[in-house]
Amino acid sequence: MRPPILRRLFRRVASTAVLGLLAATLSTTAAVQPAAAAAGGLQQVTGFGSNPGNLQMYAYTPAGLPANAPLVVALHGCTQTASAYYTNSGWPKFADKWGFSVVFPQTTSANNSLSCFGWFDPAEDTRGKGEAASVVQMVEYAKQAYGSDGRRVYVTGLSAGGGMTADLLAAYPDVFAGGSIASGLPAQCATSQAAASGCQTGPQKLSPAQWGDKVRAAHPGYTGPWPRVAIWQGTSDYTVYPANATALRDQWTDVWGIGQTPSSTDTLPGNTTRSVYDDASGNPAVETYSVSGMGHGLPVSPGTGDQQCGTTAAYFLNTICSTYYTGVFWGLDGGTPGGGDGQLPAPSGVRGTGTTDTTASLTWNAVEGAASYAVHRNGTQIASPTATTYTDTGLTAGTAYRYTVTAVDAAGTAGTASAQVTATTTGGSAPAKCSTATNYAHVTAGRAHMSGGYVYANGSDQNMGLYNVFVTHTLKESPAGYFVIADSGCTAG
Repeated sequence: MRPPILRRLFRRVASTAVLGLLAATLSTTAAVQPAAAAAGGLQQVTGFGSNPGNLQMYAYTPAGLPANAPLVVALHGCTQTASAYYTNSGWPKFADKWGFSVVFPQTTSANNSLSCFGWFDPAEDTRGKGEAASVVQMVEYAKQAYGSDGRRVYVTGLSAGGGMTADLLAAYPDVFAGGSIASGLPAQCATSQAAASGCQTGPQKLSPAQWGDKVRAAHPGYTGPWPRVAIWQGTSDYTVYPANATALRDQWTDVWGIGQTPSSTDTLPGNTTRSVYDDASGNPAVETYSVSGMGHGLPVSPGTGDQQCGTTAAYFLNTICSTYYTGVFWGLDGGTPGGGDGQLPAPSGVRGTGTTDTTASLTWNAVEGAASYAVHRNGTQIASPTATTYTDTGLTAGTAYRYTVTAVDAAGTAGTASAQVTATTTGGSAPAKCSTATNYAHVTAGRAHMSGGYVYANGSDQNMGLYNVFVTHTLKESPAGYFVIADSGCTAG
């Protein structure tokens, strides 16, 4: 059961008032536990540096790891520990499979009453200071002790750890080649206690350039390459609102000098929509992952499959293995950053070939190396044909359905999903319906869907603006399941 949300401030033990990010009532299962090293390889490391941020360092290094392997830094959320993140996030599985070390920094109640990283405190999250400096000292230790490749260092975090991840990417783009922010905040969204709460529920309405300036100001004069950034967000997160994912997208696409219109979008397991923003060379620079209906937490998918990972617990939510997709995006699987190598391409030429009152037929071009294909209807996989055609049956007359197709190799690994196509069944002479509501309510009612922080009308895919309770539109439904914006006037019938 999801714990209820609180809205309150928490005090830092060292007499400095700060905001605890993960503002949720703690069940007994979510209570902070001692950070004893977990069985199976997590080890505490001492003496890694001067440690100005008073952090603890834990690390996992697979046996027999060669020199110059990548390094991942994984930051827990409020009320969590390094041990919990090690146990539940899925990072050890892929460290073993792909060959890299993982450092798990830990903050404690000695720093913050809820063990939150100080993403909102300039004394903790800026270059050369506090917790941020301690994390970089851990990286330097790992490079010396484990032989980690300094060109392939990545950082990821959840909630307060996600906010600190964004700040680290901004302050140390010379250290981190990539980042992944789960239910987190834009870099330097808050620089005071008063501003922190506002960031959680709705960051400032800044332009992409203004958000990007916050990154550029974190390390003035930096002219090197920027980190590649993945952004994970649940659409039903009421602790860190989805508007933060939009601000993060705006911030990092602006830093890269690319637009805010995705180069491609596709549908992944767990009702997840991925939007990809390519750099000037056509490689993914920023990716957003919007998990429909998910609350506040890190997406995991328990199981033994190649694309599954983690275990469910407080703030580890059973939807999709974000760790797998993040690792592929960074190239930890041996592919190029963005997952270009070792992954089947998206089927081309996906199109509808005909509909009846109850069926919709599709076809697409064959993908070399594909053993089968996964057909998704409205984000859910419905079939695994081996041929390049499929007929969906049992549908409702006069209704629009959205389809994507993914190629699957002989090992069962799915590639990139195709572009989305819409097929509308025939029949269905019911009169048009008009509905006026907020964007949030339209999505909840199934009249629209969210992608990358924006809302799109089902069927027509018209852009309705930001996913929130402040933007209101009238939608006209005709035929059933096909919606168009009708703000200027909507006549039912």
